[in-house]
Amino acid sequence: MWSGPRNISTAMLRAWGNRDDTFVCDEPLYANYLLEHGLDHPGRDEILTHHDSDLERVVHWLTVDTSFDRAVFYQKHMAHHLLPETDRSWVAKLINVFLIRDPAEMLTSLIHILPEPKLSDTGLPQQRELFDLECERLGRAPAVIDSADMLRNPRAGLESLCRAVGADFDEAMLNWPPGRRETDGIWAPHWYGAVEKSTGFAPYRPKNEPVPEFLAGVLEECQRHYDHLATQRLVF
Repeated sequence: MWSGPRNISTAMLRAWGNRDDTFVCDEPLYANYLLEHGLDHPGRDEILTHHDSDLERVVHWLTVDTSFDRAVFYQKHMAHHLLPETDRSWVAKLINVFLIRDPAEMLTSLIHILPEPKLSDTGLPQQRELFDLECERLGRAPAVIDSADMLRNPRAGLESLCRAVGADFDEAMLNWPPGRRETDGIWAPHWYGAVEKSTGFAPYRPKNEPVPEFLAGVLEECQRHYDHLATQRLVF
């Protein structure tokens, strides 16, 4: 599942993690992203200590070393963790799905964390790149989920997603117990406060906040990439 920041990606992680037949991992490329970028994110030192930053080892684990005894391996990825120089060929070994969010709603949330976000920080160019690669490889569009659609009708959205990836729908995906998970990244205390209190998908509420003028160019580019993916989103 390739997402950008300020989306429902962790709620989706909860939904799949609540299935008995599924093993989940949380942003496995994050440590490498921090190491290569030198970014000072909250908990940086702890992340680099507890999570593997060696990209080759991580990719091997994601694509080859499936030692866990589960039918489904659900990987929560942030698309912006894919650096420009990172080889993408391994992604073809996965069933790839794209989680998108309206750019205006995403940006007005993201600026509370990154006051001056660049286009690459949104993950949308990386999502589009992977999406186009998948279209070429598969000869059809891969599954795209819009977060607003999912929040409006979680059951129909999850049923459609499960059909798209060849998995049976499980009622357990709709509700989960509150709290932290062992599979959560070590960064959870900094980012997952609301999700840890949740027991299901929250109702969709439009933000209706104006995007600051200085981000007009970023918004325009985001909208272009979003529209490209949104035309192929699952309708349910």
